[in-house]
Amino acid sequence: MPNSSSITHFLLLAFADTRELQLLTFWLFLGIYLAALLGNGLIITAIACDHRLHTPMYFFLLNLSLLDLGCISTTLPKAMADSLWDTRAISYLGCAAQVFLFVFFMSAEFSLLTVMSYDRYVAICQPLHYGTLLGSRACVRMAAAAWGSVFPYAVLHTANTFSLPLCRGNALDQFFCEIPQILKLSCSDAYLRELGLLVVSVCFGFGCFVFIVVSYVQIFRVVLRMPLKEGRNKAFAMCLPHLAMVALFISTAMFAHLKPRSISSPSLNLLVSFLYSVVPPAVNPLIYSMRNQELKDALWKLTQSALFHQQ
Repeated sequence: MPNSSSITHFLLLAFADTRELQLLTFWLFLGIYLAALLGNGLIITAIACDHRLHTPMYFFLLNLSLLDLGCISTTLPKAMADSLWDTRAISYLGCAAQVFLFVFFMSAEFSLLTVMSYDRYVAICQPLHYGTLLGSRACVRMAAAAWGSVFPYAVLHTANTFSLPLCRGNALDQFFCEIPQILKLSCSDAYLRELGLLVVSVCFGFGCFVFIVVSYVQIFRVVLRMPLKEGRNKAFAMCLPHLAMVALFISTAMFAHLKPRSISSPSLNLLVSFLYSVVPPAVNPLIYSMRNQELKDALWKLTQSALFHQQ
């Protein structure tokens, strides 16, 4: 059996076996990737160019769009290339880079969603202190913390995973390099170190989840006490897109990693992992722009400006 020192590449799980389905998969992935690039790119451009959107909420949304672009670009281009060129191989260093980037972007996104829940809490529950608690410096520091705090975490996970001795082949039951799939190739009890880190990760994620839940409990208590229906509708319009993002992110990730083994299969694992790693970055722009009139106006203004310059 090969060990970790002799492994030069890993074999990823293919989405399709026949050439026709591989090409169909490529075009599907290309459409999803272009939609994600366009949606998130438009949001980033609109927020950067429209001074009316230079507020804490949109500043955090801009950061979220950047993380979405990073997250989907970590997995989908490689899957597209594999489907187009009928290959499954990824180099050892390429796999390590993919693990690092995926852990980094996913962890940073959850951290940022937690920060965004605090932004919504202050805006609705403490509006008089909003400018003080969420000034420009405070927003930059919170965003920097969301990005920077997960960097050593991603480095630790990646280094620990790829320091394990591997002797159970090099085939991964996943379309990208994922830590649980690499741990299955470990040939010793050394994988318990990484399992310990995963437990810490679960505790960190649970802490963020509790913070979000507590924030929204306080928000809904305040909103339901508002005397005017217009005020309640405006508050719900501010919170529902963020809440939908959190629900989509958590539900898909939890089902991917906590589903019963009785219903587990390579095909289902592939589908579920696709849902939690690709779908949220692709649909987040749609979720956030559906009920946000300010963002719609900025996007329409940006489109008109682009068309005018072309003429």
